[in-house]
Amino acid sequence: MNILTRIVKDKRKEVELRSRLIPINQLEQSILFNRSTFSLVQNLSQSATGIIAEHKRRSPSKAVINHNLNVQDVAIGYEKAGVCGMSVLTDSKYFGGSLDDLLLARASCELPLLRKEFIISEYQIIESKAFGADAILLIAAILKKDEIKRFSELAKSLHLEIILEVHNTTELTNSLMPSLQMIGVNNRNLKTFEVDIAHSKKLSKAIPSEFVSISESGISSIEAIKELKPFGFKGFLVGENFMKTDNPGQSASNFIKNLIV
Repeated sequence: MNILTRIVKDKRKEVELRSRLIPINQLEQSILFNRSTFSLVQNLSQSATGIIAEHKRRSPSKAVINHNLNVQDVAIGYEKAGVCGMSVLTDSKYFGGSLDDLLLARASCELPLLRKEFIISEYQIIESKAFGADAILLIAAILKKDEIKRFSELAKSLHLEIILEVHNTTELTNSLMPSLQMIGVNNRNLKTFEVDIAHSKKLSKAIPSEFVSISESGISSIEAIKELKPFGFKGFLVGENFMKTDNPGQSASNFIKNLIV
């Protein structure tokens, strides 16, 4: 069983348990459920840098990245740095995150927040809105086309923006639909966790212009971003490069300053 299959198997059990503990009608009563959302699409479209900075404590591929930082400081630092949005890992077992991280980030900044999660249920989408997310990630590798349609239409009705994450041309062409706004090309093979930004270059020509294109994983240098920009990418998800430092906000600030020189 590869890591992605194992994560999804565990996630189904986790969501089933949470949905019994906190029913949907209770989520819909959250003080954040009816808030106006911030647009990641708009920020990326208007930005010269396109940086989406991530909060991630650990991962299956890198084990511990940073357990010494609190999410409030990271969120404030990222906002001061001028990033376009913040990605918050909420998976606990494999990435050390939680929904509390999303809640604390929401209370600490006015950045568009992407809930980075393995979404396999409508429940998680409603949950995302209730905990302050502005955007969600849908991973084509773990979803059927009808699920992508159903989930993205529900998210759109809640004023949540959607990044569809793809790894190859088949996933991309089979999953494009009007309810999506952003296409994220993951340069990491989720089965082996190897990274190659050539994936983004390869898939760039197949992404229709009406979608905002984002390159994910392996974006650790200014050179990588400059290399990918001519291929039409507007967004760049940067995680470990900032989080492995003692001050992710300052690292993001320095990175952005050097990027726009």
